[in-house]
Amino acid sequence: MVDEQRSPGFLATVSAVFGAFIGIRKRRDYERDAAQFKPAHLIVAGIIGGVIFVVSMVMFARFVVSQAG
Repeated sequence: MVDEQRSPGFLATVSAVFGAFIGIRKRRDYERDAAQFKPAHLIVAGIIGGVIFVVSMVMFARFVVSQAG
């Protein structure tokens, strides 16, 4: 029987990217992730996370400015 290595699921990828965004990844977790995750999945998750972050900051800034006036 062939033991094929499965890539981590969506939630594991999101968790790794979120941890990297806020800087709470341990070195051993980073090394494990580097060996398991496909680079394309991390890039896509990072872009999506970045877009969500920017959009949420813009929405927050608009809310604060609208409340000030």
